[in-house]
Amino acid sequence: MFATDRDLLVLEPGVFREVLWLGQRLVRGVGTLSGTTLTMVSQDMGFDDAGVGEGHVVVIDGVALEVISRASAGELEVSRLRESAAGAAVGAGSIANKVVEVSTFGPQVALVHGQVLRMLGLEAAGSQTDAPSEDDVVNPEDLALVEALGALHVVYASASAAGAGELATRAAMYRERFSAERQRASARVDLDGDGVPDATRRMNVVQFARA
Repeated sequence: MFATDRDLLVLEPGVFREVLWLGQRLVRGVGTLSGTTLTMVSQDMGFDDAGVGEGHVVVIDGVALEVISRASAGELEVSRLRESAAGAAVGAGSIANKVVEVSTFGPQVALVHGQVLRMLGLEAAGSQTDAPSEDDVVNPEDLALVEALGALHVVYASASAAGAGELATRAAMYRERFSAERQRASARVDLDGDGVPDATRRMNVVQFARA
């Protein structure tokens, strides 16, 4: 996928507190934060078993932090939201024995990821075909925004099932932003495996293939 939970946090800082589906909660427990180190006192599942790592978001005492790396089953390196994913970790102070939750919107990102690939005329990674796939995209970071916007639309549309209120308003807003970004974003594709892009594909253009 081109986007992670971190990309959603950048766009919507409150989403990991406002929307929570138990089926998408990876870990819950009690932990202590010291600077950039989160150490669990108790937890219902280890971070390793839950697959928690870089790109995920953890909420401790209502504060959403991005996960930089997993040190062990009960310890994470975390950071306040950085200016970029390549920036140095930013300490979040000290918080002792507070509720910790790690949830993910990975299923929603995956749904939009599939739509993005289809609009670009690309196959999924690892596809056993000669057709270009997402593995051939040399600028995946440029597609993270459109994928994150689409995922937020899906998240808020699902959360506002009644179709009214603030959540519905956000769903409509993210639908519009996704549509606008879809017109702008493009994938640079390496067609011959030399690491150099040979083609540019856009989501607002229908891709034709010769039979």
